[in-house]
Amino acid sequence: MAQAETIILRSVQKSVFHKEYEILSAAKSASTDNNKLQKRNPISRMNPFIDEKGLIRVGGRLRQSDIDLCGRHPIILPQDNHISRLIIDHVHRLVQHQGRQLTLSNVRANGYWIMGVHDMVRSILHKCAICRRLRAKPITQLMADLPSDRTEKTPPFTNVGMDVFGPWTIASRKTRAGKSEAKRWAVIFVCLYTTAVHIEVIDPMDTSSFINAIRRFIAIRGNIKKLRCDQGTNFIGATNELQAAAKELDQDRIKKFLTTRDCEWIFNPPHASHFGGIWERQIGTIRRVLDSMHYQLGKQQYTHDLLTTLMAEASAIVNSRPITTVSSDANDPQALTQNMLLTMKTQSPTPPPGSFVQQDIYGRKRWRRIQYLADQFWIRWRKEYLQSRQPRPKWNKSTINVKKGDVVLLREKEYPKTAGPSLA
Repeated sequence: MAQAETIILRSVQKSVFHKEYEILSAAKSASTDNNKLQKRNPISRMNPFIDEKGLIRVGGRLRQSDIDLCGRHPIILPQDNHISRLIIDHVHRLVQHQGRQLTLSNVRANGYWIMGVHDMVRSILHKCAICRRLRAKPITQLMADLPSDRTEKTPPFTNVGMDVFGPWTIASRKTRAGKSEAKRWAVIFVCLYTTAVHIEVIDPMDTSSFINAIRRFIAIRGNIKKLRCDQGTNFIGATNELQAAAKELDQDRIKKFLTTRDCEWIFNPPHASHFGGIWERQIGTIRRVLDSMHYQLGKQQYTHDLLTTLMAEASAIVNSRPITTVSSDANDPQALTQNMLLTMKTQSPTPPPGSFVQQDIYGRKRWRRIQYLADQFWIRWRKEYLQSRQPRPKWNKSTINVKKGDVVLLREKEYPKTAGPSLA
């Protein structure tokens, strides 16, 4: 085996480095240096020499080292050669399909100095079926344009995204044995145009409570044109407890109620949580606000009245955050917030008739002054906030879509981890 390996490696070197081999052989027979190697020759800087077996090895600077011959003077092999690929692939299997650095270091440790080894190792790892299966990333596509719900000028809470989060344990009433506990959930409504939020506390998690929460929301904020949420029964959060509670909801009854209110109920595609990122992000913000409030209250148990109050305060805090860049210049106008836009909500779905100019600020008709300021807010919203939604922060490249006949890996959260990825 050792003799066969030597013959194969010597044959590869003679076929690729035939000129270098002649120069080094002549220098060895004449007992002179190999200065005849051209300076631009890729192996000249390695100070190569031919050993007693006729193999070209790296001379290098480790002649005085006490390590073995393979470590001091590895065998030089060409780039993009079949034998070089076989060696790298063999070492890659020995290290149990580890990364590029570990594969590369073991190739050197086994006594092989392969030209352009970095690119070859990267290419082999990229084509390795086992590595691609173990380290595959979900494919992505170019981020889509914003839907019309996010860009068309409508009164706040005309197009809404909805989800449910919680629950919270509250003290419902006092008993002889102590306090009786109950659970409360919260329905969040997010305006797709202004990103403002509205929260309704519900109890219990049933169809009537859910419809009543929507009725209260419509009574306060006005009619809804489009209502978006996650797909099917999964629109109630992600925890097992919320999903179990969602099974009790009669979605046909909810849809019928919304239809009577001229509201279109739109479901996002399944397994596409990023479609509802605008309200998922707001839920995270509200949770952080509630955690701060809960920390200040101490270990006191919630009551229904206290939880409702905290939700209202959390909504006010979230709606008062700036949605544009806060300028450090005192002469610049105040940063826009959702509350600035919410106070201009009217029952009419269309803007009030008439043209309003700057002189209306100084007029006697108060309603014209208010409408001029409202127009200025919306103008700033389009120039400052809407333009900031222009760039794509991620998924900014178009990739090849999966087509019929392709072999893919399905990433399922419910699939057991010990069973490994499933082929489909």
